Parts: sequence; structure tokens; C-alpha cells
Amino acid sequence: MKSTWILVADEAIARILERPRKPGAALVPVEELTDPDAHANESDMHRGPHGRRAGGGGGGNATVSASDSERHQRAQLFASRIAQRLLVSRREKRFDNLYLVAAPRLLGYLRAELHSEVSGVVVESLDKDLIHESNADLAQRLFPPERARA
Repeated sequence: MKSTWILVADEAIARILERPRKPGAALVPVEELTDPDAHANESDMHRGPHGRRAGGGGGGNATVSASDSERHQRAQLFASRIAQRLLVSRREKRFDNLYLVAAPRLLGYLRAELHSEVSGVVVESLDKDLIHESNADLAQRLFPPERARA
């Protein structure tokens, strides 16, 4: 039977899970990658002048976000790191099929970074931020009972 991995990620955390061979069994954690600066910078942004509403009180509603480009760059670097880790694991023959579940922006960056050896085994991708969803809920979402029999 083929080994199936599920990557669940946002711009700060990437969880790699394995689908057990026994139908209905819980997903098994394989590895977790993190970018601890991603969440730290996000919270700093909310406390500092960037990310607040521009213009003190006179009806302006434009959002100032000077660090948006930095956040995009950080997400691209994290996507590159994830893609590299998946390539190494694929070459080690640790998985045969791959499901990608990631926040929309990260998923776009990840697709651009994936080597053809990895993108060729992607079975399905889902552009949703489900990083905090339980393994049981992820399994139910990706492999519902009627689909598990197929």
C-alpha cells in the first residue's frame, strides 16, 4: 500500500501528517516546521504604528501596512523551506502521495516552489487555513468514510 502524507500549513506552521494504512485510524504526526518570527512580527505589527488605521479620526479608513512586503517575503521563504523538506522526503521514498492543505497565499507560494518530483504526487490541494484543526477533523474532511472505501 502506498504511503500518503498530508501537509497542513499556514505562514508560520507546517504540520506533516501520515495517513495510516488502517481506514478510519487517526492521522499520525510525522514532522512540524515552524517560522516563529511569522507570528511574532504579526503581533508587533498590531502594537506598532503599522497596521493601524491611517489618519487620526477624520473618516479615513485606509490601512497602513508597511510590512506587507516583508510578510510576503517571509511566507515565500517559508514555502521554499517546506518545499525543500518535501523534496528530500520524497527522494528518501518516505511518501507516495501528498495532500496539500494550506492558507491560500502560502499555498500559492508553495505550488510555485514545489519541485516536479513532489508536485507530480500531489493528489489534492485545499486552499484553507486549517492548521489548528484536530487530526481527527482533518482526517474526516479529507477522507470521509464513503471516500475512504474508494
